Amino acid sequence: MSNSTVPRSGTEASTPEKDGKTPVVPPGGATGSGRGRGQGKLSLRLRFRRDRVLLLMTLPAVLLVLLFNYVPILGNVVAFQEYDPYISDNGIVSILNSPWVGLENFQRIFDDSAFWQAVENTLVLFFLQLVVFFPVTILLALLINSVVRPRVRAVAQAVLYLPHFFSWVLVIAVFQQMFGGAGMLSQLLRQHGYDGLDIMTDPNTFPFLITSQSVWKDAGWGIIVFLAALASVPQDLYEAAAMDGANRWRRIWHVTLPALRPVIALLLVLRVGDALTVGFEQILLQRDAVGPGAAEVLDTFVWWNGVRNQDFGYAAAAGLVKGVVSLGLVLVANKVAHLMGEQGVYRK
Repeated sequence: MSNSTVPRSGTEASTPEKDGKTPVVPPGGATGSGRGRGQGKLSLRLRFRRDRVLLLMTLPAVLLVLLFNYVPILGNVVAFQEYDPYISDNGIVSILNSPWVGLENFQRIFDDSAFWQAVENTLVLFFLQLVVFFPVTILLALLINSVVRPRVRAVAQAVLYLPHFFSWVLVIAVFQQMFGGAGMLSQLLRQHGYDGLDIMTDPNTFPFLITSQSVWKDAGWGIIVFLAALASVPQDLYEAAAMDGANRWRRIWHVTLPALRPVIALLLVLRVGDALTVGFEQILLQRDAVGPGAAEVLDTFVWWNGVRNQDFGYAAAAGLVKGVVSLGLVLVANKVAHLMGEQGVYRK
């Protein structure tokens, strides 16, 4: 007897198609009861029941984000007011009773030369840190990844990570002892008959000083993501490239860097989103040493006008402009990442 006449199992003796019968639709419809619209998709209720433990675990974090990140956004309404916090001890009452001024605060911002000077200083520092910081972190990651001995690699990583945990007060104090008017470099130059240098108070070198401090403090910490990406690269690719005659530089160019490309694209998108945030505490601590003309950035501009000058509506308007521009930069950078074939912050 041929295989076509013998069923493979007791449940496959006949099919609706072969018998010419119309398939029976379940009472719940084509998708069945408790299922989603598409076959194999669970309904929202079933997914909630399945993942309820995970959802409960994430609930505290979600509440913290809502409380400290999203609820304060409502306070941006003071950008359209002449806000006076002393009307009442209750902040909400003060907001409700403060007079509305419409777009007057934004008009003042765009007419203020100090605001545009802060924007210029912010963009200069951003481009310097972008050009210097990313290559340094990638090079450090490649260098650490090339270390063969695990103990030596662990010690090198610990040394590179350590400055990240220093406060900015300590970092600036270290740079002051090295590059200040009475620092080691100035003393060494005077001992050899040259004039001393005071880099810490020179407005012309201030952007490079800020960049070098950021690199020294955070470059080692920034290699963690790159090291994680390098650890996921299969060793077979390196072995195949070596068998094809590729030297170390060729393997880095054709194997390592393509593996890092998605991570680089993601971090670049996030960094562009922080283009207008270049280090509030770091710059505020050194602002008086070089003057606001060289050290004023958007964050210190908002703090100085809002906290020191008590012009809360004006400072809120400047902060709101900064937030809107930062959001636009993230969306543009993410679109560019999609055009380059990378995922970016979110998928298409």
